[in-house]
Amino acid sequence: MASLRALFRSARTARTTSRPALGPLPADDEVLLDAPDEQLAPVLIAAGQGAYEPAAALLAGTRAATEWEARDRYVHRLALFARSRAEWLDDWFRAAPHDPDLLLLRAQLAVDHAWGSPARSELLRAVSPVITAAARGDDRDPVPWRIALDHARGSNAGHKYFEELWEAAVRRAPHHYGCHVAALRYLGTYWHGSHGECFDFADTAAQDAPPDSLVQALPARAAFAYLTDGCGPEVPRARLDVAADRAITLSARFPAADLWPAEVRNKLMYLLVRLERWEDARTQLHMIGPYATSFPWARLSDDPLGHFVRLRAQLLAGTEPHPEAGPTLSPRASGLPRAEHGGQVPADDH
Repeated sequence: MASLRALFRSARTARTTSRPALGPLPADDEVLLDAPDEQLAPVLIAAGQGAYEPAAALLAGTRAATEWEARDRYVHRLALFARSRAEWLDDWFRAAPHDPDLLLLRAQLAVDHAWGSPARSELLRAVSPVITAAARGDDRDPVPWRIALDHARGSNAGHKYFEELWEAAVRRAPHHYGCHVAALRYLGTYWHGSHGECFDFADTAAQDAPPDSLVQALPARAAFAYLTDGCGPEVPRARLDVAADRAITLSARFPAADLWPAEVRNKLMYLLVRLERWEDARTQLHMIGPYATSFPWARLSDDPLGHFVRLRAQLLAGTEPHPEAGPTLSPRASGLPRAEHGGQVPADDH
């Protein structure tokens, strides 16, 4: 994976029809939005009480164990929490200003703060030193490079510079999902409307990744971007189905109602509804269990949990979901959810 251009080869994906055993569905009032896992939940409680030490221990543990996917998730969630409650982070900085885990969290928070501003590009350029410091904290860690990839997209960095960042990221973790999502988003911005190139990148990355890697869901993310972008040439229906099938295969590798693949499954259910694959969408409802996620439902509604529950009810009733509860595969037009690569995007999902 020497460069992004080297990844732009044609898709070779095979279809699958495997179906896991289905369990009972939780009641509506048992469905949770963005539930933290058992490691993160007590850390958030402690941070709410002003204690930074559990967060420091959690991130240090992911770094020691090279659990980069979990580390990336925790950094996102802790930075989101710190945007409204930062006292514990300030105490951590006073106690250990050079802690590599603190540097990483501060880099994420700095990008988050800048992202929602009208002066985003200028503000992002100003936080470059914070990201550089995080990257120097632990040379093995790909997560600072994922932050750098997001930063490059937001600051309108050129393609050559982005490729340098990408190469540094994949040297550290060739199949890190967060870095691949960041690259896909950059490509969607850099080549706005050129969805074929984005699919080529996503397909090749998935083909190169292990079967249980979250990168297997990257083509489904490319399909989501295409269906919500509203511009560019048409992508063949068969390519969308192949992307969905690959994500279905990945979903089946994890237990039903497992928190780890929850976002992948929520995104997949959206895609299946858009493709009018109702039975497959109902299967993913059982696989999701109680774990709704803001992405992608916050792109359709200011009440993502309520939106998910309403869509779920329509699917379970055996009816085709109403467009306002989950659009079907009609021509891309106004009123569709906000674009993956443009428009107003929540700062925590950039």
